[in-house]
Amino acid sequence: MSLPKFTDEQKIWRDFDDEVAVVCPACAKKAIATRNTTEATARLLCTACGYNKTASILIPGTKGGKMIMAAHGYFGAQLWYQAPFKNEVFFALNEAHLDYMEQYIGSGIRENKGRTGYTLVEKLPKYIQVATNRQPLLKLIQKLRNKLSE
Repeated sequence: MSLPKFTDEQKIWRDFDDEVAVVCPACAKKAIATRNTTEATARLLCTACGYNKTASILIPGTKGGKMIMAAHGYFGAQLWYQAPFKNEVFFALNEAHLDYMEQYIGSGIRENKGRTGYTLVEKLPKYIQVATNRQPLLKLIQKLRNKLSE
């Protein structure tokens, strides 16, 4: 059986961190944390229980300086798509990130045409890159994908 080919799309962390799936601090169901740099705000919203919190991303004492981090960071929220893997923690920020990781992990050939040294896949920990962890990681991704928001 031949495994699919993965071509690095030159994605970086910032391509995934404006909208992050998190555990709702009120009901423990799936909620979404978003960041809007134009409006300098971050918002955590749970459609299950109605929890709604907004935060400023402005740095106090500066003239419009913004603290840019993944959306969940403004609330200290736990990621929805995370689980222990051996002595590590595997995680994805959202479904698009999970899809990208699944494509990379499930591939037999990984093309890296024109990588700049800053792409997401170049920064992945060794345990994600090694072929011996491919099947266990793909099972873990499926488990995370099927995680109920109940």
